[in-house]
Amino acid sequence: MGNERLRAAMAAGGWTYASLAAKAEVDPKSVERWVNLGRTPRRETAMRAAEVIGEDVFALWPALRQARAARAVSPELVALYDQRADLPISAFVDLFAQARERIDVLVYAAVFLHEAYPRLNDLLRERAAEGCTIRIAIGDADSPNVEQRGQEERFGHGIQSRCRIALMHYRPLAGTPGIELRTHETTLYNSIYRADDQMLVNAHVWGVNAYGAPVWHLRRRDGGIFDRYAESFDAVWKTATPAQGGR
Repeated sequence: MGNERLRAAMAAGGWTYASLAAKAEVDPKSVERWVNLGRTPRRETAMRAAEVIGEDVFALWPALRQARAARAVSPELVALYDQRADLPISAFVDLFAQARERIDVLVYAAVFLHEAYPRLNDLLRERAAEGCTIRIAIGDADSPNVEQRGQEERFGHGIQSRCRIALMHYRPLAGTPGIELRTHETTLYNSIYRADDQMLVNAHVWGVNAYGAPVWHLRRRDGGIFDRYAESFDAVWKTATPAQGGR
C-alpha cells in the first residue's frame, strides 16, 4: 500500500523522486519505495525529508509516532523516547488537557510549547478554571546557570533570549486564579512536565540541546520514581522567585 499523503505533498511542492532524494540524502529508489510501497524511512531521514517538503513528519509517517516500548524495568515507566523531538506536540497538550488537580512545569524556556501550540495559555486558563493548581517555573535569564547551559550547548546567548521569550509568553497568565509563575536560578538537570499522576521528564545531556535528549513518560506509584521528580520540583519551587507582574 502506497503513502498517498506523501505522494500528494510531493506533487503539491513539485518534488520528484530524484529531487527529494537529493535533499534527504538517499537514493531515488528509496523515495520511490516510500511513495509506492509505503515504506517508512529511518527517523533521522524522515525528519529531514519532512522538513524539506514542509509537512509534519508524523502526518507523513504515523508509524514514527509510536514510542519505543520500554521493557519492564519499572512499573512507573510508560514509555521511553529517544529524544524530545520524537514527541508530537499533542503529547504535551493531551497531558495538560487531562489534568484535573495539578499541572507543574519546570524548564529553562521550552518555547516550543507556545510556538507549536499557540492556545497553550488558553488551555492553562481553562484547566485553572476547573480547579487545577498550576505552577510554572522558567529559567532566570540572568542566572549564571542559564548562561553556563548556553555555553555547554554551544547556543551562546540564545538560551538566555529564549528564557525571556518564555517569560513573555507566560506573562499574560499573571493574576489568573490558580496559576503561579516563578523564575529559578538552579541547574536544570531535567525538564519536568507534570499533570496529576502523569509526567514527562526530559533528561538533559551535557552539550546536547533539550530537543535531542531522551524523554521518559512516568505514571505515579507511591514512593517511586515519579515522587522523586515531584519532590525535586517542589525543592526548586521553594527557591524560585515570583515573576515580575506575577502572583
